[in-house]
Amino acid sequence: MAQAVNHSDAQTVPATEPAFLAADVGGTHARIGLVSPHPDGRRPVTMLEYRRYACAEWPSLTAVLQDFVSQVGVGHVSRCAVASAGYVLDDAIVNDNLPWRVSIRDIRDSLGIERLAVINDFEAVAYATQFLAQADTTPIIETRALPVDGPVLVMGPGTGLGSAVLLPGQPHATVLATEAGQIALAPGNEREIEILRLFSRDRSYVSFEHALSGPGLLNLYRAICTLRHVPAALARPADVTAAALAGGDEAAVEALDVFCGLLGSFVGDLVLLYGACGGVFLAGGILPQIRELLLQSRFAERFFNKGVMRPYLEQIPVRLMEHGQLGVIGAAGLYLEGQPPEGQPMDGQIAHDGRAERT
Repeated sequence: MAQAVNHSDAQTVPATEPAFLAADVGGTHARIGLVSPHPDGRRPVTMLEYRRYACAEWPSLTAVLQDFVSQVGVGHVSRCAVASAGYVLDDAIVNDNLPWRVSIRDIRDSLGIERLAVINDFEAVAYATQFLAQADTTPIIETRALPVDGPVLVMGPGTGLGSAVLLPGQPHATVLATEAGQIALAPGNEREIEILRLFSRDRSYVSFEHALSGPGLLNLYRAICTLRHVPAALARPADVTAAALAGGDEAAVEALDVFCGLLGSFVGDLVLLYGACGGVFLAGGILPQIRELLLQSRFAERFFNKGVMRPYLEQIPVRLMEHGQLGVIGAAGLYLEGQPPEGQPMDGQIAHDGRAERT
């Protein structure tokens, strides 16, 4: 069950807090940073060192972290915050989209980590959007309305489909981590009904993530090839994207068109569900690659197509952002807000002795 994690009562960590590790771990990339608390408080941390790793090239997250520590020459680091999709079960972070099992004990023992916090990945990204400059984003849907101080939806397709909501407040914002990507796929036209029917042949439940993710794009392409009675020649999501952008494969072009339409419809639904009058940030690994196509697609048409709620949605700005270091910054910031006095367990994260309390 998704829960709101309120950090408003957290202690302020002094700027003398030593540097620590922060990681944003996805199915494709692991982004690792060495960070320290920012002295003026205008942003949570200063990024001292940063590296991005291709997960498939490494045998474990422990190996990635060990390489990072070795490469930056930082010596011993006793604390680490990890942003990842999934949940903690006993010693492991459970996430089918990761290329390997993540052992909490192995990380702690191998690197000498005394306190390790596990945070939802899109919760971390949503938290970090507070520190984005508008110049760091691209408008997908612009509005004439003045900005509203209200809930902000942050979502995006990558290896999976992540989603979280930033709830403004004082002295700190609250982040609602969600599993919205697991909502049942809702087709919006006859073609999508045909695709859903094909998806349903080999599974009893079809989620939006089954279509709106890297693997989901490949699922759409294969289903469209079946409906077009042509062989599915492309084997990777990146191949489908490249072929669609080049315009040489009609099935790939249609797959990306369906992808953008479904995404617009789903984002509109989530705005209504969460009352996200503060706007939408689109993230994830796929959308920055197809930015121009997204702008020309049916995304906006489907976003607005909500009957009597269209005037409301016409006031909601939608912007695209690069994932970049946001997950690392968010994980570090949430860790600093949630850190208890030495020796006491962390609320909603992983205690210093490795016990899973709640994620």
